[in-house]
Amino acid sequence: MTEFILKTNELTRTYNSFNALDNVSITLEPGKIYGLIGRNGAGKSTLMRVIAGLSYPTSGSMELFGKKSAKAIQAERKRIGSMIESPSLIMNMTAKENMKAHRTMRGIPNTEIEDELLQLVGLSDTGKKKVKDFSLGMKQRLGIAISLINNPELLILDEPINGLDPLGVKEVRNLLIKLCEERHITILISSHNLPELFQVATDYIIIHDGKIKQTLTLDQLENRCRKHILIECEEPEKLLSILETEFNTTNFKVLPNKTIKLYDHVDEKKKVAQALFNHGILTTNFSIEGDTLENYFISVIGGEEE
Repeated sequence: MTEFILKTNELTRTYNSFNALDNVSITLEPGKIYGLIGRNGAGKSTLMRVIAGLSYPTSGSMELFGKKSAKAIQAERKRIGSMIESPSLIMNMTAKENMKAHRTMRGIPNTEIEDELLQLVGLSDTGKKKVKDFSLGMKQRLGIAISLINNPELLILDEPINGLDPLGVKEVRNLLIKLCEERHITILISSHNLPELFQVATDYIIIHDGKIKQTLTLDQLENRCRKHILIECEEPEKLLSILETEFNTTNFKVLPNKTIKLYDHVDEKKKVAQALFNHGILTTNFSIEGDTLENYFISVIGGEEE
């Protein structure tokens, strides 16, 4: 297996002197779920279309499954499944008929894949019900099933949870996690629903005005967003003992420089500070850190404007 599924190098896509993508360089590794975050018009769909071969870059290069030439990349795209902008559904057909139509169009002989995928996405019991009578969540799940019909190794999904009710969001979320964990499919998913994306993605790519502003892992995002009391002192071991005995908590993290992040009692900082003072702990830093996902996103893409 290659070390990466996809690698782009300074991809640029220009429309009438407007850069929809501006020197985009990203790397997708196997077995991860990448959340692509950005405002409307940031370049999310354009990037997905270029990867899927529905649009072509003005400049820059791309490697897909280790292949670099345009001809080889086009061949490797058979290993991609995608649902970009909206599911390609035939409304007057049933779910099973939709699956059969797409399987036939792609020249896939395996008829058993239809029922297998419908069961996977939870639509095996829809019978003769027409797609036009499906809920939005059911339509999204059918679209995902269709995108899986070629047994892809890379799945590209553009706003698959946009407009869904809480139950629909949960259904799609569980499905994506299942696909990644059980089928080892690498997933690139865009969404405006940051808290929901936070429960799905393992890695994040923030794009703004066609430029990649930041790439980070879930652990990095959690560390930057999760509110905590940041404590620096001369006696970290003694501090840890006080936290465990006085506050009955082990919900803290010790950084390499011995700084401590306390995730409990964030709303009781005076109580914590008083306890440290009573035990003779001299702090050199005692502050509330972390932010909401939305505020962190805004600080990355529009801090100057805000």
